[in-house]
Amino acid sequence: MKNVKIIFFDVDGTLIDMSKKQISKRMLATLKALKKQGILLCIATGRSLIALPQFEGVTFDAFLTFNGSYCFNQAEGIHQNPIPKKDVQQIIENATALKRPVAIATKDRTVANGKDADLGEYFSFAHQEVIVAEDFEELIQQQDIFQVMLGSGKEDYAKVMANTTEAKITAWWDRAVDIIPASSGKGSGIAKMLAYYGLDKSEAIAFGDGNNDIEMLEAVGWGLAMANASDELKAIADEVIGHVAEEGIYQYCLENGLLGEVVQ
Repeated sequence: MKNVKIIFFDVDGTLIDMSKKQISKRMLATLKALKKQGILLCIATGRSLIALPQFEGVTFDAFLTFNGSYCFNQAEGIHQNPIPKKDVQQIIENATALKRPVAIATKDRTVANGKDADLGEYFSFAHQEVIVAEDFEELIQQQDIFQVMLGSGKEDYAKVMANTTEAKITAWWDRAVDIIPASSGKGSGIAKMLAYYGLDKSEAIAFGDGNNDIEMLEAVGWGLAMANASDELKAIADEVIGHVAEEGIYQYCLENGLLGEVVQ
């Protein structure tokens, strides 16, 4: 593991225990120790820019937001890939037929045309509330939309995506979906990030827990699934590590000599 130069972290269920909705003190210390070793730290999440977590004393080097549709670092934007507007409109029509409210995310705002229990709980994981906006339709016409979110189980995926051509579902929770461009995903975002920093995939590892992390784990040299990960993610992971509630990332980094020290 001495050649690790960059690490990609999913947030919910990976860095943050979803039952507690906050990062542990030891995980904060783990991130700080990795930084001291000169390793680049990157968030790779389905969250929007405005919902990115703020971890005390930790500055991440780069961010893949909207499941890789908008990527940037502290200095500049690196990659952006919005959903075609015709597909955004079609998804909203499909959701309306299913009596499901929809949330859309631009670079600066995340708003909805209504709310239900599933969408509300989905947003709560990032300590956010669903904001119903009067200018919902105007935003679609005037702004790039990087992600669409709505409550849905697998049984309705085909109906949600009916008659779309350039969008796809990615999901990490069984009661809601993120919809992104068909050509996007955490894997493509990681490829853009590695190219930007001039790194090979063999110098990168990634930690995740949901199905939206499948492409991410496949895009790096060594993909690590949490013990609490989905069965699908575990099946493609290079290794399954400890549970998020038991600080599995810390234990893995310590055992593989990535920290340089034992952290408390």
